[in-house]
Amino acid sequence: MATVDRYPVTQKYLMTRNQALNFPIDFFKGNFKKNDVYGVVIDIPMPGNVLSTMVCFINGAANLYFNNGGEYTGASQKYRTLVQAAHNLVAVSNTLLPKCEKTTMFDLPRGRVHNVFLLTKSGVYKTEFAPGVIPEDQPEKRTVYVLYQKVLNELRNCQLKDELANSKGNN
Repeated sequence: MATVDRYPVTQKYLMTRNQALNFPIDFFKGNFKKNDVYGVVIDIPMPGNVLSTMVCFINGAANLYFNNGGEYTGASQKYRTLVQAAHNLVAVSNTLLPKCEKTTMFDLPRGRVHNVFLLTKSGVYKTEFAPGVIPEDQPEKRTVYVLYQKVLNELRNCQLKDELANSKGNN
C-alpha cells in the first residue's frame, strides 16, 4: 500500500475514486444544465486510519469505497430507501454549488476534514466540511451534511440487511 498524507491507500481505491470523480454525465438520461449537479463524491475520514469515499448519483446509485481496497456496492439495486436518500442528497447539492470552487485537483483529505466534490456538466466543484463545526449561517452546508449522513446510515442499514440475509442463507 502506498501512503498519501496520513491515509494508506491501495491502487484499487485510487483508481475507483478517480473513476467516480470523472464519471460522465452521458450515463444519465435528462436535460442537464451546465451547473446541475448529477453526482456527489465525499471523502470521509474515519477512526483507525480508515478513509471512505461515498459516491452518489442523481439516479439514486450509492456506493462506498475504502482506502484498503474494500467496497460496498450494488445496494441501490435492492433497497428503495437508499435510492431515495442518495437522490435527495444529489438534488439538494445544487444549493451548495455557489459555495464551492471549481477544481481539477482531487487531493485526499487532511486530518478529519471531509472533501465534498460536486459533479456537473461544466466540471467538478469542491468544498470542505469540518464535521461538528458547520456554522449556523451556512444552511446549505448543514443540509447537505445531514443528507449525506442519512445516505451513510442507509448504506449501513443495507449492509446489515445483506449480512443477515447471507447468514440465513448459510444455515
